[in-house]
Amino acid sequence: MKIGIASNLSDAVDVLRDAVESICEHEVLWVARTGTNAVSLCARDMPDLILLDIAIPDMDALEVTRLLTKETPCPILIVTAHRDADTPRIFDAMGRGALDVVNMPSLDETDPHLRAEPLLAKIAMVEKLTGPSADRRGSVARPASPRLPNLLAIGASAGGPAALGAVLSALPKDFPAAVVIVQHVDERFTSGMAEWLDQHSALPVRLAEEGDRPTRGTVLLAGTGDHLTFKSPDRLGYTPEPQDYVYRPSVNVFLWSLCRQWRGKAVGVLLTGMGSDGALGLKSMRDMGHHTIAQDKSSSAVYGMPKAAAALDAATEVLPLTDIAPRLAEIFTSIKVEG
Repeated sequence: MKIGIASNLSDAVDVLRDAVESICEHEVLWVARTGTNAVSLCARDMPDLILLDIAIPDMDALEVTRLLTKETPCPILIVTAHRDADTPRIFDAMGRGALDVVNMPSLDETDPHLRAEPLLAKIAMVEKLTGPSADRRGSVARPASPRLPNLLAIGASAGGPAALGAVLSALPKDFPAAVVIVQHVDERFTSGMAEWLDQHSALPVRLAEEGDRPTRGTVLLAGTGDHLTFKSPDRLGYTPEPQDYVYRPSVNVFLWSLCRQWRGKAVGVLLTGMGSDGALGLKSMRDMGHHTIAQDKSSSAVYGMPKAAAALDAATEVLPLTDIAPRLAEIFTSIKVEG
């Protein structure tokens, strides 16, 4: 693989270069010392992979990721020396298109092979996901995605079951989209919740299973204590990472994976709930051009999650609960149906 390194720290560049060049099939194509430099170098000579230091100066790594994903799309691996402190920015960058994150190889590890091993494992994973380069310009050969349905992604927490029941009961049985829901609830109760929602919905509701593909007219509910994510452009699955995330399953983690993987039309909705989970993910969706809706204060049982979304300007619209389903029907009717 031809790999670009974006970091202004000489020690970081050296340790990343040493790791990359320890594998004969890999080479460092260029080194960018600023975010602006990374964008211009990528436009001139696109690599198969960019190792982007989350602390890159001049242009925020989030903006670098957004510009690269939009203008010269190629795989981006975020590198951080302070994973815990950088967690919000890391996942925001992933929501804007970065594939994954890895710790900066530590100079405290004297064995160069052990030092490079985690980074090389991530690079190998990216190589398997993306395949070989299509040409020297850097267009990455990607597997062809099947035709995708339009997608409605809903996040909820405290007060969510009743709000979800109200929204689903008001959606028509010919609703022209797939629906995926992430609700904060103990996994021992998810099966009962799916059955309860199914009784209130004209659309069939069931728990999402590993490898499921969202299907038009079907509602999938996150069903374990792990995070529901898109593991490929059209398939769902579960992951325990991030382990230390307080919300399980997390709305943010799901929405970030949607932004990273989903190639179809999507609408995001954030309903009642305590805390702020989902706000950053909804903001990432809006930044990528997806329509987003947050429940308003007066109709929320707990005005936490939608309030956080409104504060971030993450919602295209803030609506009372009774207006959300009719608005969704209107939005999806206006979108060309695919799949």
